[in-house]
Amino acid sequence: MRAFHDAVTEWAAGGPGEPARELAGRLRVRSAVLLEGLSDVAAVDALAGRRGRDLAAEGVCVVSMGGAMNVGRYARLLGAAGLGLRLTGLCDERERRFYDRALGQGEDSVFVCVADLEDEFIRALGVVRVEELIREAGEWHPWQTFARQPAQQDRTTHRLLWRFLGTKAGRKIRYGRLLTEAACDAGCVPAPLEELFARL
Repeated sequence: MRAFHDAVTEWAAGGPGEPARELAGRLRVRSAVLLEGLSDVAAVDALAGRRGRDLAAEGVCVVSMGGAMNVGRYARLLGAAGLGLRLTGLCDERERRFYDRALGQGEDSVFVCVADLEDEFIRALGVVRVEELIREAGEWHPWQTFARQPAQQDRTTHRLLWRFLGTKAGRKIRYGRLLTEAACDAGCVPAPLEELFARL
C-alpha cells in the first residue's frame, strides 16, 4: 500500500498513472481517505492500531495530499472519473469548501474539524492532560519557554498548546499519534475522527 500511495503521489504531481492503476488492481484497493497532511495520517494510523485494524489489508489507502487545495486533483484521479475508489476525508472547517467542491457538497463522506484535528484533541482531552503528554514526551522545558514568551501572554492555555504543537517540524506528526493514543485510553476520540473511522 505504501507503493500505491507513492505511485498516486507521483501521478498527482504529473507523472504516469499506470503504476497506480496496476497496483490498485493487484492490491484490491477499494477506498481512499483524503487527508490534508501527515499529522492527520499519524492519527488515523494510530487509531487503526488501537482498534486492531489493518487498513492496508482491508484495501484502504490513507493519503496525505500536502494540503486541502489538492483534494480536487486527488479526487479526479482516485474517484469515479479515475480509479473508481470510494472516497472519504477529514478536513478543517476553513478548508471544507475545497472538499465539498471535489467530493460533493452534503455528501456523508467528509468529516470536519472546527479548527483542525489538534484543536479537537485539546478540547477532548483538556489542557491538563495535553500538558501531561508534553511532559511525558520530554518537551516540558520547550513548552514552558514557549508559553512564557511575551508575544504569547494574551492567549489562553488551549490556544498556546495549539500553537506550540505547530512550532517545530515533525512535532504535529509525533503528537498526532500521542494524542490519539491518549484519547483512546480516555474514551474521548474526537467526533470527526471517530466518524471518519466508522466509515472505513
